[in-house]
Formats: sequence, C-alpha cells, structure tokens
Amino acid sequence: MHFSILGPLTAVHDGETVALGGIRQRTALAFLVLHANTPVGTTRLVSALWEADEPATARKILQNAVSGLRRIRAGRSPQEAPLIDLRTEPRGYVLHVAADRVDHTRHRELVRRAAAASADRSWEHASVILRKAQALWRGDALADLAEAGVDWPELAALREARWSALEDRVVADLMLGRHREVVAELGAATAAGPTRERLCRLHMVALYRSGRQAEALDVYRRARTALAEHGPAAPGARSHALERAVLSHAPELDEADAVLRLAA
Repeated sequence: MHFSILGPLTAVHDGETVALGGIRQRTALAFLVLHANTPVGTTRLVSALWEADEPATARKILQNAVSGLRRIRAGRSPQEAPLIDLRTEPRGYVLHVAADRVDHTRHRELVRRAAAASADRSWEHASVILRKAQALWRGDALADLAEAGVDWPELAALREARWSALEDRVVADLMLGRHREVVAELGAATAAGPTRERLCRLHMVALYRSGRQAEALDVYRRARTALAEHGPAAPGARSHALERAVLSHAPELDEADAVLRLAA
C-alpha cells in the first residue's frame, strides 16, 4: 500500500485507489501516516480526531475506526491479508509502512539529498531532485480533511517544507542562470506567499537579472506592505540591503554568487 498526504489523503494498492471509509476512519489513518512507524498514544490520537468537544464515546469511536481500517482488504474474502499494517501498542497504535511508500517521507529524503548536492555546488543535480520533490504535491496537505476542519501543527510543518523546497530549487536555478525561466513561477509564488522574505528576494534577483528593475522594487514594496498588514514586522536587513542594491544597480548583483549572498 502506498499512502499520499501531500494533497487529499489517498491509499493505492496495485495501482488501484482504495476506499478508506468515513471521516473518522480517514482522519485516524491520516494522523497515523503522518507519524508512520512511530507509536501514537490513544490520548494523542483522540485529540487529533476531535481537537475540541471530544465526545464521551471518543475512545470507542476510535476503536471502531481502527477496526474498520484493519478490515480493508484487497478482496472481499476475510482470508485476504489486511492492506494496512496497523498494530496495537501498550498505549496506542503504530502504522507500519516502508518509508518509500509514504509521499511525505519521500519528500523529506529528496530535500535531504538536494541539500547535500547544493552544499557541493551541484546546482543542476539539486534542481532536478527538488523538482521531483515538488511533483509529489497534489494540492494542500490533506486538503480533503482540512476542508472538514483538521488543522494540526504537522500540516503547518508540511506547508513550510513545501515552501522551503521551492525556494531551495529556485536558488539552484538562479545559480544556473535561469532567471528568465523562473520569473513567472516566482510571480505566482510571491502572490501566494507575500510575507516570505526569502522568496521575495529571489523574485527580486530574477527580475533584476531579467532587466526589470522597477518590477523588482515593486516586489519589495508589496512584501513590506504585506508584512505590515500581518503585524508590526518590516522587511529584514537582508531584504533592505537587496532593495538598496537594486536601486543603485550595484555591480555585485551580477556576480555569480550574488544569489547566495543577497537573496538565499
């Protein structure tokens, strides 16, 4: 069984999508996939399922959900082996699954490999790996459950990992001189994440190197406005220094490592 949570929750066996049952069953499975191969306490799992307004029968509902997941089989016969290896631990449950069968663990491994490639200045290799990581995403993490009100801290961590991987890939592409190729993508990304200063700096460098100084300065101003709207924050020192460099057409902006010094 392969599990995907970088988008709506899906489980696939032999190329076929597997029906996972109702909302409680799907939510329990999603949390266990997030913590695959790690014991999850019953209390913690109950809190993940309800967060607030936990019913008196919460533990019984959880037990029923686990039983339902264990009954999922490839065929109709009860003699068929369960598809989901979900085991009971002294204080809860653990989902056993190979790391390469879960998309978010594959994503983490690809990001790790890309970081090693970047440290070696193997920018093409890093870009290729991070594009593979980016392709694992099919929308927001657990988008179907998020619509039902699920909002775990783990999902925020996944979103951050997605943004960081995108930024790392853009760094690699800019180090390869692909500023014109990434401008449009960065425009959409900074519109979606206007307070991400690193992303905005990368957009500024890509625009400047494409001969679009005024637009690069507009990116800085939009970031400054967005940061002010989300709190008392202002662009940091690196962003301000990059703005000054763009205003003055600083020669260092055309140097090969300017991306690493000024934007990354």
